[in-house]
Amino acid sequence: MSDFVGPPRSGYVLHNFILDSWNEEGAFSFRLHAPRLDRREGDDALYLISPDFRMPPKEPGTPDWTGHSQYGWVDSGGDILKLQGEVHMHRDAFGTTAATQMDTSEVTSWPKENRLATDAPATIVQGTSTMKGVGMRANLDSKHLELLDDVHSSFMPKKRTP
Repeated sequence: MSDFVGPPRSGYVLHNFILDSWNEEGAFSFRLHAPRLDRREGDDALYLISPDFRMPPKEPGTPDWTGHSQYGWVDSGGDILKLQGEVHMHRDAFGTTAATQMDTSEVTSWPKENRLATDAPATIVQGTSTMKGVGMRANLDSKHLELLDDVHSSFMPKKRTP
């Protein structure tokens, strides 16, 4: 039986910080910026309040995915990033690809693999196209997106050039 009684203690707390993470090959994996980070004793996980994040693509010339959530959690190895509460993601337009926005909640991300998933309702808007569904899986490197249930989409036709 443990003698400890009370809430978990933080090993340390950071205010207004920027955290950069790299993968095993030394390539940039993700960046977090938030007003508060708590590193909890015992599990060495990071607990975040109101994080802004940036996940770079592996493909040159493609803009980063940026976003914001109400709360966040990073496991001790930096392999899993959970974005909790409302989550908004954005990628700027590039080449012939329109800007993309994604709104959902409760996202689990594997930033070193550029993958993410949620079981919550999700809305993705890219240019004049909108996709909505419940549950989503995405691989940001392969540009593979899967909506799992109750899917509704509208794709506006592109203007023809003579």
